[in-house]
Amino acid sequence: MRALRWHGAHDLRLEEVADPPEPGPHEAVVEVAWCGVCGTDLHEYVEGPHMIRLDPHPFTGASPPLALGHELSGTVVALGRAVPGIAIGDRVTADPVWRCGVCFWCVRGEYHICPKSGSIGLASSGAFADLVTVPIAGLTRLPDNVSDEMAAVAEPLAVGLHAVTRAGVRPGDNVLVVGGGPIGFAVVLAARLAGAAGLYVSEPLKERREKLLEVGVTEAFDPRESDVRRELFVRTGRIGPDVVIDATGVPALAAAAVATVRRGGRVVLAGVGHGSVEFDMGQLVFYERSVVGTLGYNFDIPRVIDLMSTGRLDASPLITGRFPLSEGAEVFADLAADRARHLKVLLTPKG
Repeated sequence: MRALRWHGAHDLRLEEVADPPEPGPHEAVVEVAWCGVCGTDLHEYVEGPHMIRLDPHPFTGASPPLALGHELSGTVVALGRAVPGIAIGDRVTADPVWRCGVCFWCVRGEYHICPKSGSIGLASSGAFADLVTVPIAGLTRLPDNVSDEMAAVAEPLAVGLHAVTRAGVRPGDNVLVVGGGPIGFAVVLAARLAGAAGLYVSEPLKERREKLLEVGVTEAFDPRESDVRRELFVRTGRIGPDVVIDATGVPALAAAAVATVRRGGRVVLAGVGHGSVEFDMGQLVFYERSVVGTLGYNFDIPRVIDLMSTGRLDASPLITGRFPLSEGAEVFADLAADRARHLKVLLTPKG
């Protein structure tokens, strides 16, 4: 089969490799229909390794070179064991998180923070390939009215849904989303579903601000030209937003989020960042603000598929590019040079 494999920073190669072996009892093999390019994939391409380990992963045993890609849809071609409601030939999407299933966190249902966890495409070979091995526990069967393309963006939408759930967004809340990239976009869609009354975005790229206005945000600010904290203070009756969700991972913006949220409000850090955050502890203690981290998703992908199936969640504005896997290396190079051109790009091995 073909696989677009990461050998190092700026080194992606479309190669012929062996098909996956027969799946073990905790595995399934999926024939890939579509796979989205995640910001994590792009970070690995531009300046990795970050989440890819050069030595064998302690849970999967995998090491580079390996195919990137974890936002997938496809068809089940092999099952390591019987799964209720899933059969060979079913169209599926997959929660890509490997988990041990027996640790303190897994037993509590918090598999996404299992100490042994990792994702396909980072801890094992991923879905920029004809075939991919995935965790069998993560399979979600697709209803007929959810297309393969829409199912391929269920994973990033689940990140947004999980962040909004962690934020406790309630009907009538004023919400500020910092960063209008794919995850910020997913947070906006989820916050709208949760009933946010005022939905604001801080995003420097004009193209992204315009796209977000099209899906119904109340106002989109360019932080290079506006004092976003002041603007939100004025628009919320000199109170401040109830919730600020940072989707960038930039430490300085996380600190600004703490200063921006109202007294008693909630800050959720959804961006995967590096480095330390400095802020005045008094801003938390005296004003009883909360700061919460959020990682990925936790049984949120089936919720996204249900929302799509019932017509409550339209993910089509998120997808801005579709390309064959054979052009994958060029697509990554173009995205690295100009990320403003796209929100979510999908690759397919079937082209």
